[in-house]
Amino acid sequence: MIKFEQGSCNVYADLGRDGAEELQVKAQLAAKIGEIIKGRRWTQQQASEVLGLSQPKLSKMLRGQFRGISEAKMLDCLARLGRDVQIVVGPARRASSAGRVAVVFAA
Repeated sequence: MIKFEQGSCNVYADLGRDGAEELQVKAQLAAKIGEIIKGRRWTQQQASEVLGLSQPKLSKMLRGQFRGISEAKMLDCLARLGRDVQIVVGPARRASSAGRVAVVFAA
């Protein structure tokens, strides 16, 4: 019999990775960047020129290897791809809890 365990919405947290929240945000940003590149039918070389990244670094980012790529750089990539990027800071949902970081993509 196979046992299943309900996971959270963050695979990095489920795996016990340090910095799981940041990794989840980066994964969402990288997925969106990849989606835009694919939608434009660009090669990685074409995209890397627009984004100001080397092609190998872009390739690693799109494969989930985020070391050396900051969230700020990923947000800059989205802006270079013609997306508006907004950062909204608000109060925590509960006064006693820590805040959270989330990525929301508008239609």
